Amino acid sequence: MLIFELLENMHKLEASDLHLGVGSPPIFRIKGKLKALNFPPLTNDMIRSMIFALLTSEQIEEFERKRELDFSYSLENVGRFRGNLYFQKGTIAAAIRAIPFKIKNLEELGLPHILSEMASYERGFFLVTGPTGVGKSTTLAAMIDFINNNFSKHIITIEDPIEYVHINKKSIIHQREIGVDTHSFNEALRHVLRQDPDVILIGEMRDMESISLALTAAETGHLVFSTLHTFGIVNTIDRIVDVFPSSQQNQVRTQLANILNGSISQVLIPTVDGNLIVAYEMVIANTAVRNLIRKGEHHQLYNVLYTGREAGMISLEARLADLYRQGIITKETAYRYATNKEVIARMIE
Repeated sequence: MLIFELLENMHKLEASDLHLGVGSPPIFRIKGKLKALNFPPLTNDMIRSMIFALLTSEQIEEFERKRELDFSYSLENVGRFRGNLYFQKGTIAAAIRAIPFKIKNLEELGLPHILSEMASYERGFFLVTGPTGVGKSTTLAAMIDFINNNFSKHIITIEDPIEYVHINKKSIIHQREIGVDTHSFNEALRHVLRQDPDVILIGEMRDMESISLALTAAETGHLVFSTLHTFGIVNTIDRIVDVFPSSQQNQVRTQLANILNGSISQVLIPTVDGNLIVAYEMVIANTAVRNLIRKGEHHQLYNVLYTGREAGMISLEARLADLYRQGIITKETAYRYATNKEVIARMIE
């Protein structure tokens, strides 16, 4: 079976991911569950042949040198794919994720309407957080597409790799890929302010320098979007502040309090009919949130979150309770994904 057939079948079966490893057949992830294909176990040579058909000679050289590679691939009339190539037990393995050509809007994704307001700001900092594979890139693509449809802006994205491809509408969008258009996130961020951007999307903040540059970009009057592999506003603020030396942390808290517009933390959870739906925590940086961040009282942010629903905020537990009451998820699912079991118990029992 050629790799192109596998990618086409991913599209037909609506598989989110493809896994290739020696000794196993190709494996799809469909609606969150792994499903092995009726195919003989793969050999290292088979995987090498399949994957290298998707790569340039430069990418092959980089993979053989670094033993790891992120890449993207576009298959006409099918879709785009994001891949990660790596070695395990001395053999090649790959994980490939499907990325639709069409960018779904916020409503289609089941995300709160307040995100369109977050995308309408002139300046500030907005974060999409959550574990790997929960649709953070999809959420950001929908927010960028909202801007593109409604405002005349110069948008620069810095991604590794480029996932969703944007077409200029009302805005001008320049998408930069790490390893192709720039050497690193930090290198791109050092120069981005000279490129006259209105909106900057940073695919991932990986270290102190990238976080510092992102904060500075927002502080100097730009609208900045980025992601972190955290869940919840408290963990997110802690992660940002803790990467800095203790001597700088108060300054960073003040900086963050001044520029933060909000954050959404999301997770994909199973529904009663076997599909997946996004559950989320939505935080809006109102005066109370900003004051708590500034004072370093991050642990009290949930008190604001639990009482801020009228302002557009919602805790993960409240969202799970909504989905349970609507018959979309089971009680067991609500408990399993809640971060505070006592709170979810009060809401649904």
